[in-house]
Amino acid sequence: MPRFIVNRNAQSNGDHEVHEVDAGCEHMPLPSNQDDLGYHSSCHGAVAKASETYNNVNGCYYCCNECHTS
Repeated sequence: MPRFIVNRNAQSNGDHEVHEVDAGCEHMPLPSNQDDLGYHSSCHGAVAKASETYNNVNGCYYCCNECHTS
């Protein structure tokens, strides 16, 4: 099961992006800007978990495209 993080810093559109840790994404935030979301069977569970803390959550276009909405 993959592990996910969310960027503490919002993008210019207000979204906090969820990333899959082991996907090799070049758009991962610095470790100091990451909140661990734990292990989930898909990005959908990780986005739901991040939504408990952040209002605007979106999957990364590159490593969580299935959950990318804006």
